Amino acid sequence: MLTLQAQCVLDQQALLGEGPVWDDQLQELFWVDIEGKKLHRYKPANKQTHEYELEQRIGAAVPAEDGSWIVALEDGFYRLNLESGNVTLVAHVNEEPQGQTRLNDGKCDERGRFYAGTMHFDCSEPIGALYTLEAGGRVTKRLADVTISNGLAWSGDEKMMYYIDSGEQVVNAFDYDAGSGEIGNRRVIFSLADEVGGPDGMSIDAEGMLWVCHWGGWQVSRWNPHTGKKLAKVEVPAANVTSCAFGGEQLDELYITTARIGNNEQALREQPQAGGLFKVKTGVQGRPVARYQG
Repeated sequence: MLTLQAQCVLDQQALLGEGPVWDDQLQELFWVDIEGKKLHRYKPANKQTHEYELEQRIGAAVPAEDGSWIVALEDGFYRLNLESGNVTLVAHVNEEPQGQTRLNDGKCDERGRFYAGTMHFDCSEPIGALYTLEAGGRVTKRLADVTISNGLAWSGDEKMMYYIDSGEQVVNAFDYDAGSGEIGNRRVIFSLADEVGGPDGMSIDAEGMLWVCHWGGWQVSRWNPHTGKKLAKVEVPAANVTSCAFGGEQLDELYITTARIGNNEQALREQPQAGGLFKVKTGVQGRPVARYQG
């Protein structure tokens, strides 16, 4: 099995780094610090960084076709103007019981729907859900009884959606209707029960293989979703590996986010770059980001 080593790009010391997104038009990486309530922006060409401070925890961010970004904050979807930093409400997510969940990870499908799910604040009860934000600000619930809605990816032929609920130790697949956005026929395609750490964020490469981040596992693993075989791993010098995305001019660099939370003081002394942004050359390419249409 191929083993790669990730190198630190930014020693950001993020509390809960998550949700990296490569904007191929800007040639920049965006990523969030959920607990720090920030959206980070990084331009590798000149090492320039910028951050947007928000009033709520931010679970995910995606670019929109009009040049703005749609951000999933605790209670709903908002539009962020990159130039002014202004944030305006697009749609609330009204969940019951109120005050016990927040929006977490999310991505757009190729049709421009923003899928984002909620999670229980204590990470223990399946009271979250998976939603889509569509054109016009319409919010549709796609899946219920979720504990920690997390990694998402779609097959190149748009017939399958891959999904992680971090309350489980598995990766799921759904039949996916690209026209309507409906999902069905949920099944487990592989388990991480014998792996170190639990599944968190996820990405897919141009060959259709899945890259899964291990919270508490010091790695990102590459899997064949058709056979359930583990193909490779990227070792990361931080325990809580949260999410990943392909970037760079050739889309062959895997950017990886990590977290400082979930570690005691002794653990942090052993992993001083926890909360940093990491990168590794994978030898395979990813796919361009899908943008929100609405």
